[in-house]
Amino acid sequence: MKNNHFMKATIYTRFAVILTAVILAACSAASPDDKKAELAKLKQQQADITKQIQKLEGEIAKANPDSVKVRAKEVNVTELAPRKFDYFVQTQGRVEAEDNIQVSSKAAGVITAVYVQEGDAVSKGQALAQIDNSVILRNIEAMKSQLELATTVYQRQKNLWDQKIGTEVQYLQAKTTKENLERQVASLQEQNSMTRVTAPYSGTVDEVTAKVGQNIAPGMPAARIVNTSNLKLKAAVSEAYVTNIKKGNKVTVTIAELGKDISATVTFVGKTIDPLSRSFPVEVKLPAEANLRPNMTGVVRVIFHTEPAAIVVPVNVVQSVNNEKIVFISETDGKQTVARRKVVKVDGVYDNQAQVQGLKAGEKIVSFGYQGLDDGQVIKTN
Repeated sequence: MKNNHFMKATIYTRFAVILTAVILAACSAASPDDKKAELAKLKQQQADITKQIQKLEGEIAKANPDSVKVRAKEVNVTELAPRKFDYFVQTQGRVEAEDNIQVSSKAAGVITAVYVQEGDAVSKGQALAQIDNSVILRNIEAMKSQLELATTVYQRQKNLWDQKIGTEVQYLQAKTTKENLERQVASLQEQNSMTRVTAPYSGTVDEVTAKVGQNIAPGMPAARIVNTSNLKLKAAVSEAYVTNIKKGNKVTVTIAELGKDISATVTFVGKTIDPLSRSFPVEVKLPAEANLRPNMTGVVRVIFHTEPAAIVVPVNVVQSVNNEKIVFISETDGKQTVARRKVVKVDGVYDNQAQVQGLKAGEKIVSFGYQGLDDGQVIKTN
């Protein structure tokens, strides 16, 4: 015991000498670089001596707890318990509508009527606008009159031919004339249908560009229809995860504007790597949400592996010492609580949490105050 007190006194004496040296060094006329180097050296010696003091205090307290009052370092501890741990990749994505197109005119002419306005709900096939079709309608009526006459002539020639009266040529000419007129009427009716701009699917009118009196040509947009009940999110994922991401992976989509998380699954995984971004496309079908809009952006978290019962610690408590990953746990040593150094292996780091090997459930990890701890140092847990 006397030897321990003697060693401790010697250490304190050395510490006083070092402090004196620091003061003398500060007053010397050495260059600033020399002073910095000397200061760093003395600080390292101070740290080494402090560790020796702590070690001796621990040994003295262990041998005779009543002989000296060891100052315990205050720390916080967290008891470890198995928990679910997700491996995931996080990226940005954009909401798109599967059905979001500009409805264009198929015919040329003057717009005579617009039947919808922005915000209207429309059904598939519903008329959006009408192009002037008066000329086509007159042609249809005239062609129908000719078709009626041709049909009558054909029926009479057919009756005569069935009775072996007349020539076959007369019968065939009447039949051909009738069929040609039928095709012409059908063609005019198809042209007439093209003068009506209709909704290709059910949805909401997002934009109306057609105006009454406007001349419109084939291909010119008349309105935009969006079906917000059929939305998807498209994102690009780094090629580093090409073997991890698969169709059916669970996904969490966070839309900041909505302030909520949306659960979904991966519905499409691209097979081509973009040569510039070194990423591949991923699509996620989104559930119907009243406030979701095309072109919204969201944070996509694709979960590709889940450990159901992992030992997880905050990543900041894992320290690197001599090429090893270590943490400190709280352990009872006689009447004292001490810190024990544990070497761990980090399997994965996600969301500032690390899954580790080398720890077990029930152990108490030092989660605050772990900086500067030594193996066996006396601690006080809060």
